[in-house]
Amino acid sequence: MNPKTLSLAISVLLASPCVSAQQQTAGTIVSMSSVECGTKKENKKTSTSLMCQQYVVRTATTEYQIRQPKPAEQAIVPANTAIHFTLDKDKMKFKWNGKKYELLVVGSSALQSQ
Repeated sequence: MNPKTLSLAISVLLASPCVSAQQQTAGTIVSMSSVECGTKKENKKTSTSLMCQQYVVRTATTEYQIRQPKPAEQAIVPANTAIHFTLDKDKMKFKWNGKKYELLVVGSSALQSQ
C-alpha cells in the first residue's frame, strides 16, 4: 500500500468521531408528583411558588427521577405509560402521543436484582 494512502486512511479514521446511534431504552413511568422548582415575584413583597412535574421512570436495571427543566404548560404523562427514551448527558428524551419531551435527570438508582 502506498505510504501516502495509508497515512491518509489512518488520519481520516482518527479524525472522524465515533458515530453511534443512541440506543433507545425501554422504560415505564411508574409515578408522577408535583415539586417546587422556583418562585415568581408578583411584586416587591410577595412571591408565588412555581411547580414542575417530576416523574419516576423504571427500566429493567435502573430507576430514574426526571423533572421538567422549567415550569411550563406541558401535558401530564400518566403513570404506567411505556416509553422508549434516550439519555443525552443529564437529559432524557422521549416521544409520547406524538409530542417530544426533554426532561432533566435529577436522580438515578440501581434496582436490586430479584
